[in-house]
Amino acid sequence: MRVLSLLLLAFSLMATPAWAQQEDAQAWGQLNIVLPVAPRLRVTLEQIARISDRQGGLYTTEFGGLVGWQVAKGVELGFGYRYVGFYNGNLAPDENRLRQQVVLTSGRFAGRLRLDERFSPVGPEIGFRVRPLLRYNLPLGPKRVALFASHESFILPNSTSWGQRAGYERMRNIVGLAFPIGDAVTADLGYLNQYRLPRGGARAQMDHALNVQLTVNLGTLGVAGLHD
Repeated sequence: MRVLSLLLLAFSLMATPAWAQQEDAQAWGQLNIVLPVAPRLRVTLEQIARISDRQGGLYTTEFGGLVGWQVAKGVELGFGYRYVGFYNGNLAPDENRLRQQVVLTSGRFAGRLRLDERFSPVGPEIGFRVRPLLRYNLPLGPKRVALFASHESFILPNSTSWGQRAGYERMRNIVGLAFPIGDAVTADLGYLNQYRLPRGGARAQMDHALNVQLTVNLGTLGVAGLHD
């Protein structure tokens, strides 16, 4: 409980600078289907939809897949692709993205270090993005129910002509409840707070989102899935 309390306090302190900035109410949904293809190899198929009040409804969808290879107990390497579409008030051009990641789990903690490569039809440059994530799970009983808290940072190593600007871009924090729905389905239900720093003349933005993730796991690998 002490660790969880410290994480919650850290989230509240990080959110303080955004109180006077523009805010948005959102809803995020994600469906993951995990398919085993070998004893230490699995494929995860993903679908994401995000709705925004400020942007007039559905503003982002993502479709993709990730190949995960368990190289040791608590260690998984991954490589994947996503197609990202933008709608309504989100006027950015659609993107193709590649990603590589390593996921580590130890007891109640899970961490992920991801590298994204963003490809835009507007310009030839590749936008690189580094995304470290840390999650803490607090079991509530024997039925796979747990409180969780996570923090993720978005760090952009380079700038592009189509709009990416190098630097620390945003942080994403989630507090919620993880619980099973039957034997093969788990759900994460929680509050997501995303803070975009003021950069390139744009105002800071604070997003408040209901975050729902469903994972259908058709296999059993001993590495926690950290989806987004």
